[in-house]
Amino acid sequence: MTEHNISHWQHPHHFSGSNPDGERNTFYVLILTAVTMVAEIIAGAWYGSMALLADGWHMGTHVAAFLITLFAYRYARRHANNPAYSFGTGKVNVLGGFASAVALAVVALVMLVESVVRVFEPHAIQFDQAILVALLGLAVNLVSALLLKDHHHHGHNHHSHAHHDHDHDHDHDHDHDHHDEHSHTGHDHNLRAAYLHVLADAMTSVLAIAALLGGKFFGLNWLDPLMGIVGALIISRWAIGLVKQSAPVLLDASISDQQRAAIRQTIEQDGDNQVADIHIWKVSGNDYAAIISLVTHQPRHTDHYKALLSDFRQLAHITIEVNECRMPECPVNRPQH
Repeated sequence: MTEHNISHWQHPHHFSGSNPDGERNTFYVLILTAVTMVAEIIAGAWYGSMALLADGWHMGTHVAAFLITLFAYRYARRHANNPAYSFGTGKVNVLGGFASAVALAVVALVMLVESVVRVFEPHAIQFDQAILVALLGLAVNLVSALLLKDHHHHGHNHHSHAHHDHDHDHDHDHDHDHHDEHSHTGHDHNLRAAYLHVLADAMTSVLAIAALLGGKFFGLNWLDPLMGIVGALIISRWAIGLVKQSAPVLLDASISDQQRAAIRQTIEQDGDNQVADIHIWKVSGNDYAAIISLVTHQPRHTDHYKALLSDFRQLAHITIEVNECRMPECPVNRPQH
C-alpha cells in the first residue's frame, strides 16, 4: 500500500467553542453566588421568609448550573482532539445548557409547592433582617449580570478564533468567521444559560424585596408566598425556553428548510447534477456538517462541488459523494448539446 500525504483532505473537527473570558467570569460569579446563596437560605429559614428562601434556593440551582458550565468549558477544551467524539466536543456546551434548564425546572416545581402550602399556612416573618439579606442578594445578582453580560453578547465571536489556528493548512472552501453573521441564532448556549440564571436571580430578588416591604408596611403577609409562586413560574418559563433552544442541537436537528432547499438548488443549477441524498446537522451551537450525495452524467472533482457551497459559511464540514450516471434511463436531465 502506497503512503500518500493526505493532510490536504483532512478536516479539523474543532467545534468546541472555547470562550476564555466567559469561563473566567463564570468562575468569579460562581464564588459570589455560592456565598450569597448560603446567606439567603440560612436567613430565609431563620427569619421565616418564603420569598427569601426561594431566592436562596434559586441561587443554589445557579451554583449547580455554573459548575456545569465550568465543567463543560473545561471538558470541551480537554477533549477537543479526542477521536472518540466524531465531530469534536462542540455539543458539550449545549448539553450543559440543557442540564441547567432541567435543574431549573425541578427547583421551580419545589418552590411552587412550598409557596402554595404557605399561602394557606402563613409563617411569622422577621421583615427587617430579611429585607437586608434580599438587598444583598440583589446587589450580587447585578454585579454577576454585568460580569457575564458582555461575554454573553460578544462571547460567540471568540469561537471564530478557536477555529482559525486550524484553518490554514487545508483547502476547506470557507473560513470560520460566520459566527458574526449568525450571531443572533448561534449563541454560546453554556454562557447564555449562566446569564439567564443570573437574570432569573435578580428577578426573584426584586420580587422578594417587594413582598417583604408589602408585608412590613401593609401587613400583606400573603405577598411573601405569592412571590414564591411568581418566582417559580418565571423560572419555569426560562427553563422551558432553554430546553427548546438546546434540545434540537443535541438531537441533530437539521438546518432550516429554506437553507436546505437553497443548498440543493445551488448544486442542481450547476450542470446536470441531481441531489440524491442530503443530510445537514449541527455539530455545535453554530456549525453544521453536511453529507451530500449527487448523481451526474459529467462528474467533476469534489472540490468543484464544495466551491459551489462556499457561500454557505455555516457549513463547517462538507462531505460530497459523486455518482456517475451511465445508463440511458438515468433520472438526471440529459446534458444539452
